[in-house]
Amino acid sequence: MSLSVKTVVCFAVMAAALLAVGAFQSWTLALAILNLSLISAIMALGVNMQWGYAGLFNVGVMGFAALGGIAAVLVSMPPVPGAWAAGSWNLLFAALSLLGTIAAAIAVRRVLPKGGRMAATILVVAVGYFVVRFFGDQATSAIEGYDAAATGYLGGLGLPILLAWIVGALFAAGAAWLIGKVALGLRSDYLAIATLGISEIVIALLKNEAWLTRGVKNVSGLPRPAPYEIDLQQQAWFVDLAADFGMRVTTLSSIAVSLVYTALFAVVLIALVVLAERALASPWGRMMRAIRDNRDAASAMGKDVTRRHLQIFVIGSAVVGLAGAMLVTLDGQFTPGTYNPLRFTFLIWVMVILGGSGNNMGSVLGAFVIWFVWVQAEPAGLWLMNTLTAGMEQGDALRRHLLDSAPHLRLFLMGVILLTVLRFSPRGILPEKTGVARPRA
Repeated sequence: MSLSVKTVVCFAVMAAALLAVGAFQSWTLALAILNLSLISAIMALGVNMQWGYAGLFNVGVMGFAALGGIAAVLVSMPPVPGAWAAGSWNLLFAALSLLGTIAAAIAVRRVLPKGGRMAATILVVAVGYFVVRFFGDQATSAIEGYDAAATGYLGGLGLPILLAWIVGALFAAGAAWLIGKVALGLRSDYLAIATLGISEIVIALLKNEAWLTRGVKNVSGLPRPAPYEIDLQQQAWFVDLAADFGMRVTTLSSIAVSLVYTALFAVVLIALVVLAERALASPWGRMMRAIRDNRDAASAMGKDVTRRHLQIFVIGSAVVGLAGAMLVTLDGQFTPGTYNPLRFTFLIWVMVILGGSGNNMGSVLGAFVIWFVWVQAEPAGLWLMNTLTAGMEQGDALRRHLLDSAPHLRLFLMGVILLTVLRFSPRGILPEKTGVARPRA
């Protein structure tokens, strides 16, 4: 994979900006921006595969990221034996009732004649619904009532957290396959509506199914793939190392842990970029772009357009799910209430558009730029408003209003960046290498 001079210069400028944050603000903040930028780059890469390769407009990004997040909980958190003892049998009966209802509905559809098929199917589903609810409600009440303040959910499998990254990708891929089987045969605007709707449904389920996800009470204390700061601070060699660097041991421990995350995230991102570049340069990649640019012509040449769209939709969603699991790992907690489908999906799309859709390195660059601006906009806005209102009285209403509005500068800047790029560089900072026309949403 060869990089153009423009690509190298853009990433060098971005690296200089991060170094400036470390030198003039703090290295802890610089590494925090770097780690979140790496995760955002992976998420943007997944969206770029769908839009840049195939022209699929997915606005359900946060739903797939949330599936990756719940995978981290279900895989890595230890099980709660008391909750399992309280509700496992009713939960098993509910699951068996659901499977029995599905099997009975299928059997009725196959055996009965057309005249009574619909009525019998409705009756079977109605009876099955109430049976499932009977056992399910008892199970969820028992599980959520067990030590509700500390647990109130089933817990997970107690496996290594890094395994959850793979499971998160699989969860998102499975959901994408189900959505794709229904919606990919429709027009692009219907696909966008379907993905947004599914995203809202997924997040609503994660917020309300407390027996599985702990809901809005959140899950904290997830296992980490990096050492804990307090453990490092108690090591004699680490204390000596901090003294050699002339740093406080608490500061150096935070930097060391952040660097471990940086290394893990960078390895994943580099591997994905290499694989994505190889795929894009392969006959499969050329076929995907041909379908994107003229699906009718590709279909006339014998290509199964819907099947190929399903492939890339599943792959891109799996990458987003992987990033969602990584984000929860970095935070150390799963908070369903923080998933805002419209706001953060918008951010990911701005990253892809700014960097250059269809260009993998462009999506990575866009993620770094947008996340850097997103984090730095608020302190910059406060500094700007303080400077502009320095001559006003402390109690002046206009001054208070301007200072209170400073945090909203980040949303204003996102809009300005998007409009500027669309007006003056619609193909992004690093345009697609092939130079073919881009699809329109």
